[in-house]
Amino acid sequence: MEYNFSQIERDAKDLWKTKNVYKVENPAPGTTPKPKYYILDMFPYPSGAGLHVGHPLGYIASDIYARYKKLCGYNVLHPMGFDAFGLPAEQYAMETGQHPAVTTEKNIARYREQLDNIGFCYDWDRQVRTSEPNYYKWTQWIFLQLFHSWYDRSADKARPMADLIAIFELEGNKNIPCPGDDTTSFTHTEWGAYSEKEKRAILMNYRVAYQGYAQVWWCEALGTVLANDEVVNGVSERGGHPVERKNMRQWFLRITEFADRLLKSLDTLEWTEAMKEMQRNWIGKSNGAEVKFDLGEGLSLMVFTTRPDTIFGVDFMVMAPEHELVDTITTVEQKDAIDEYKKYVKSRSERERMSEVKQVTGCFTGAHVTHPLTGKKLPVWISEYVLAGYGTGAIMAVPSGDDRDHAFATHFKIPITNVFGDSYTGDTAYSSKTGTIENSDFLSGMKVADAIDAAIDALVKAGVGKKKVNFRLRDAGFSRQRYWGEPFPIVYIDDVPYGTDESEVNRENNLGTLPVELPMVEHYKPGPEGQGPLANIPEWMNISLSTGEGRGEAFRETNTMPGYAGSSWYFLRYMDPHNEHEFADRAATDYWQQVDLYIGGTEHAVGHLLYSRMWTKALYDLGHIGFDEPFKKLLNQGMIQGKSYFLKVVQFPSPSEGTLSQSERTFVISQDKEWEDLGLRDKGTNFAQTNLRFRYGHDYVDPNGKLTEKSFEKYKATHGLPFEYEIKWNEENGQKFILVTEEVEKMSKSKYNVVNPDDIVAQYGADTFRMYEMFLGPIDMSKPWDTKGIEGVHRFLKKLWRLYADEQKGWIVTDEAATDAELRILHKTIKKISEDMERFSFNTSVSQFMITVNELGALNCHKRGILEPLAVLICPFAPHIAEELWHKLGNDSSVVAAQFPQYENKYVVDNSKNYPVAINGKARLELEFALDAADADVQAAVLANEAVQKWMEGKPLKKFIYVKGKMINVVV
Repeated sequence: MEYNFSQIERDAKDLWKTKNVYKVENPAPGTTPKPKYYILDMFPYPSGAGLHVGHPLGYIASDIYARYKKLCGYNVLHPMGFDAFGLPAEQYAMETGQHPAVTTEKNIARYREQLDNIGFCYDWDRQVRTSEPNYYKWTQWIFLQLFHSWYDRSADKARPMADLIAIFELEGNKNIPCPGDDTTSFTHTEWGAYSEKEKRAILMNYRVAYQGYAQVWWCEALGTVLANDEVVNGVSERGGHPVERKNMRQWFLRITEFADRLLKSLDTLEWTEAMKEMQRNWIGKSNGAEVKFDLGEGLSLMVFTTRPDTIFGVDFMVMAPEHELVDTITTVEQKDAIDEYKKYVKSRSERERMSEVKQVTGCFTGAHVTHPLTGKKLPVWISEYVLAGYGTGAIMAVPSGDDRDHAFATHFKIPITNVFGDSYTGDTAYSSKTGTIENSDFLSGMKVADAIDAAIDALVKAGVGKKKVNFRLRDAGFSRQRYWGEPFPIVYIDDVPYGTDESEVNRENNLGTLPVELPMVEHYKPGPEGQGPLANIPEWMNISLSTGEGRGEAFRETNTMPGYAGSSWYFLRYMDPHNEHEFADRAATDYWQQVDLYIGGTEHAVGHLLYSRMWTKALYDLGHIGFDEPFKKLLNQGMIQGKSYFLKVVQFPSPSEGTLSQSERTFVISQDKEWEDLGLRDKGTNFAQTNLRFRYGHDYVDPNGKLTEKSFEKYKATHGLPFEYEIKWNEENGQKFILVTEEVEKMSKSKYNVVNPDDIVAQYGADTFRMYEMFLGPIDMSKPWDTKGIEGVHRFLKKLWRLYADEQKGWIVTDEAATDAELRILHKTIKKISEDMERFSFNTSVSQFMITVNELGALNCHKRGILEPLAVLICPFAPHIAEELWHKLGNDSSVVAAQFPQYENKYVVDNSKNYPVAINGKARLELEFALDAADADVQAAVLANEAVQKWMEGKPLKKFIYVKGKMINVVV
């Protein structure tokens, strides 16, 4: 009876599917629910390329832990779904000439096939897809909750917009600062006199989901706005297309109002400090002052500074090139120069603008501001190192206290004073020994913190500043000018946006019914003037309202929501995925609560994770759920890297000497020799080296890193070579080959180093694949894939099988009682695996299983009392073989429903020791004795041992030394 993994794994999958063993039930009303455990993977975007072996790493880890928790008696929710909307899906569909709905469906089917092939314990009945109307109906509903809410700073929570309107009707906004425009001020009488359009304009400045104008990254080629992290080196990350800054009307989420709470509640989460720090830095809380500098003619320039105590050292002002006042204040003489500089900055990403500290660029506007305390006239410049999205988009430059300001002043020859307005000598005004300020009539002798407070008091007293808390975090852009995304449930009447559920829109119409479905169209080019593709569908966009108020024509929002919309709340839908009346029943969310364990990559630290936290807090504030953090514990899996292979190419002459023609030689040479050793010295020293990439090793390169002549011809026939070549082959046993260079890189189709998990499963089985991925190293570390290493894991599973079955004898498990030695092996293993599970140390668990199987094999153990609990123990890692063994052991139920074995302490505590026995101080053998053995019994047993007697050579005993727990020495 051999280990036929293919048949075993088919049978196990059929059983799981037939008996629906992975179905998860919400507790019935009135029953006592089992303890719950919610394990979640960051759900994938289903690309056309399918999975490679790096993708399932986190999924396998979560599956192992989910199975373990099931065996420990928990009701485990371990769902899977697909993040199916977004720009990549739309671009892939356009590139292949298909509709994104069609390509997405195909890609999901392919992912599902691959995931099932690996044997995950997902309850597929709970699957969600963000692109399905019955899902994005509730994404739209949540957006409307955000649209109909505002953030009450005094209560520190989101509240319904109706509450805000009631306050305005009673007292105006004197106690409710306006986050969108802090100059907004009105009484209750003025509020009552406003028109409906004026009221809605004011309310828009308060809404959590609001509309405004902003500088965004516009990509003409892709026809959409891109997020900052989608722009790399001034071009789009996808496709490498040019981008530019453009002022556009966009939807935003007022995440800045939640910033303080997002910071504080990080301390309640079981996340790594590195991940928490990434979010803290992104939120970027800083305390300081907002200062007003007078520009004249009723205009002023507001700046935020964390060091108001340096106010007397301001020598000039710098505005972001995108600042709304730049065009207004620029003089006629400087207009052309400013326009030219702004054109340059448009091509620069924020990352480039902030990281290139050595590059100094800028342009003088011709305008000046008045220093608020000294009355000094200060020049106003623009520069790329100031960003419109941070603070007020302008800074007061203190070159005597800031390196970048100093470099700017030096480059443009702007006179520098010290922080107190005196001539700058290069000396700091701060004492490194005392931490106090020196040489200032105003601040001398103060600690820095006290000086900051004193400076703020002075600014407030002068009426030109106020204390301010600022955040690096910006409100989240929520509009995308593309087709494949959730339509907004928004209708415009007289160019004023209304939610489709509002009476003005919905009276005598049925527009309040969600979802607002995405129309199926063949073509989805960008709309006019930067609008989304939906603007090209007039029959969908234009609607007729029968309100009885003389209103007729209206139109829908033509932008769609970003990819993170559906992923910000999907974990909630898994709790109650088929609910047609609400996004999830409150009883379901109260039972499942937070995700107990979330596994995914660090690349989502400041995107998805931050937005999910904000959405959860808003839903909590509005009373829809009973918790305000989505993910209690976060585990970041490392990366499985691939091996890329290269050949060195030496070109003669160097390309720098002129364009090479086809007739000029290019030599492809072996990596293990220097070029001089290949008979090329007569070609001279003028050469250049380049890299030629070959596909992943299992396609062309053998396990020893050799590219054979036959493989090279295969590569050439498939890919071609762009040059004439001569090859200097190595030769061994009649075989010609070249040794290639091996390099570990991120696994990617573009790097020709992808390994398909289907191939591994077909050759070795899913259980081998699962265990090998865990065996590669700690789950949170990156590690290279090496197909050679998988053989050892496969041999281990064969050894495990042979404890239960023999190829000739068949099933060999007996009911014979286990010995103490066998029980000690089992119970020590149970203890080790239990401890490893709670530490997520899956690689050491695999090592322990290997040790256990070797030890049981050495004892020739085939006993049910040992092997039955062992089958349950290994089930989370190798569920298919565990299922087969469990049934052959005579069990009718699935091993999934078994109970995780518990260790007995008496078997894991050592009660004996192997003592080294020395004769005249020289160790000769080992003997085992109980830890509590009497001295006389130990001596009698040692002296009676035949080997000891042999080494004593008949000589009389002079001394017997027995050190309990350490050693024995016989002196003759």
